[in-house]
Amino acid sequence: MIPKQQITHIVKWLKAYARSAKISTFVVGISGGIDSSVVSALCARTGLKTIVVQMPIRQNKNLDNLSSLQASWLLERYPGTVTHMSMDLTPVFSAFEKKVDPYCQIEDDTYDTYKLASANSRARLRMMTLYQIAQCHHGLVVGTGNQVEDFGVGFFTKYGDGGVDISPIGDCLKTEVWNMGRELDLPQEIIDAPPTDGLWADNRTDEDQLGMTYPDLERAMANDRLDRECVYQTLEIPMSKEEKTQLKRYRTIRAKNLHKMNPIPVCQMPRP
Repeated sequence: MIPKQQITHIVKWLKAYARSAKISTFVVGISGGIDSSVVSALCARTGLKTIVVQMPIRQNKNLDNLSSLQASWLLERYPGTVTHMSMDLTPVFSAFEKKVDPYCQIEDDTYDTYKLASANSRARLRMMTLYQIAQCHHGLVVGTGNQVEDFGVGFFTKYGDGGVDISPIGDCLKTEVWNMGRELDLPQEIIDAPPTDGLWADNRTDEDQLGMTYPDLERAMANDRLDRECVYQTLEIPMSKEEKTQLKRYRTIRAKNLHKMNPIPVCQMPRP
């Protein structure tokens, strides 16, 4: 499907889901990234009330500026449909940190683990905020994860940005999301910005964390599917040395994060 067709399809899907769920409000957390920008624009295109929420937590100023830019872009193009809410959650998060920090400092070599836990807690605080707003407005929290992140490498926070009601771009590759952003005529600054989850004080990008670009991840995902099919048929697909290295990296990341993508394990009791 070309971007225009994808946009039309997703907007129709959002409208249909809203009707079936008997809701008339979408709530989207915006970060200034391409995913949340595309999702918020798609929700606004439905004509249904769309609340976009800006929730900086010790945010890099450039990222916060991109969030404000996206909000302004939406308000200009969809007046009467979009409502913008902005709240600095830094004081709330700082109070939370102060309370739990004494119980999290276990060993010196756990500092990186502590930083990761802290980053994930930011995402969970934002999720809780979105649900508070959504329930007050009888709305749904709309996910902004794409296929690569949500179903490829599991690059999201469990019960954070992974805690949503619906996922309109969950079956779209990252490159497809970029193409939809261009078709929607989003601000060029947002399209050109390096993808980042915005959860780290050092402003690391997604590529820094994953060790792969999104186009590389998409190729590895495709090769992973082909390779599994070929193994089943006792065949071997031709891959370059670089592609094999990327596939190995992809599978390593995926294996580590499968617990996020799989259903919660339930201990089954024996029944007579």
